[in-house]
Amino acid sequence: MTDTAATRQGLTDEQLQELLPLLVESDSIELKLTVPDSALRSTVTALGIDPIDAQIRLITFFDTPDLALDRAGVVVRARRIQGKGNDSVIKLRPLVPSSLSAELRSSASFTVEVDALPGGFVCSGSMKGELGPTDVQAALQGERPLRKLFSKEQRAFFSAHAPDGITLDDLSILGPIFVLKERFTPEGLGRRMVAEVWLYPDGGRIVELSTRCRTNEAFQVAAETRAFLAGRGIDLTAEQQTKTRKALEYFASALRVGA
Repeated sequence: MTDTAATRQGLTDEQLQELLPLLVESDSIELKLTVPDSALRSTVTALGIDPIDAQIRLITFFDTPDLALDRAGVVVRARRIQGKGNDSVIKLRPLVPSSLSAELRSSASFTVEVDALPGGFVCSGSMKGELGPTDVQAALQGERPLRKLFSKEQRAFFSAHAPDGITLDDLSILGPIFVLKERFTPEGLGRRMVAEVWLYPDGGRIVELSTRCRTNEAFQVAAETRAFLAGRGIDLTAEQQTKTRKALEYFASALRVGA
């Protein structure tokens, strides 16, 4: 890829050399962009998003008060989703897909995905599990052990990658955080996008736009989506924020202060 094309995707030649083999071994890629909180209203208007259609989600993370899992690249979370139910995930990032066992890669519950933001990317592996409609709430209220939110397969994945001596039942509850999510197809783009607004207890917000595609069409979709968003006046140069990291740091800090 030429220097011009690399610049258009917001990646250096070195980053592209690292990204290309990851794409070959991944199941999908999600292209993401966070926009400034101050641009929320103008973004909604420019893309024709109707907030009344947004789905409510409550996302809870689990980690130690000093975020030992986060430092090890392990993310543990559970979600309550309006009109859909509960689910849980154990995620490892970053990872190199070629290092995974054939058994893990063949699991129907495990996926490998590249998250790409302007100027960077990360490859992650997620072991997902479906839960009953009241499972998460029961665990958060102390009515069932946290480990019961995760399948045997998820627990094995956690044990293989979590720091020594840390079990699921040792983890602290970080959250939940209130999230609004809407899927929409903006006129003029011809592909589905997702808008998420994460509402933090301190009044902060992160607004994220994303679209998912097959890995073999990543650069074409990225170029088309960037051009579309720029044409709608969306700022593509704003500092990018990480939703999960901000949530972990906020709730862990509050936990330590209250200890």
